Amino acid sequence: MKINGPNQSNFHPYKQQLQQQAEHKQAKSHEDKLEISSEAKKLQENGKASAERTAHVQEIKQAVDRGEYKVNHEQTAQKMIDFWRKQ
Repeated sequence: MKINGPNQSNFHPYKQQLQQQAEHKQAKSHEDKLEISSEAKKLQENGKASAERTAHVQEIKQAVDRGEYKVNHEQTAQKMIDFWRKQ
């Protein structure tokens, strides 16, 4: 019986594991991609405030800062009631 020492040239117990790691690294080298559909882009555009709305909000902020903004309690309450009735 011939016994070769631990330095056998054809003996590699981790060969399969090294091959799997190499394959995993190759698969990992692909870059991730993000594609946004045209419908999603339209939704993003619709979500932006219009110039009119932005100007209106700025007017309200300035009125609040000056202490001139008055809340119409009846109108606010009616809009809340209308909103909850629709649901």
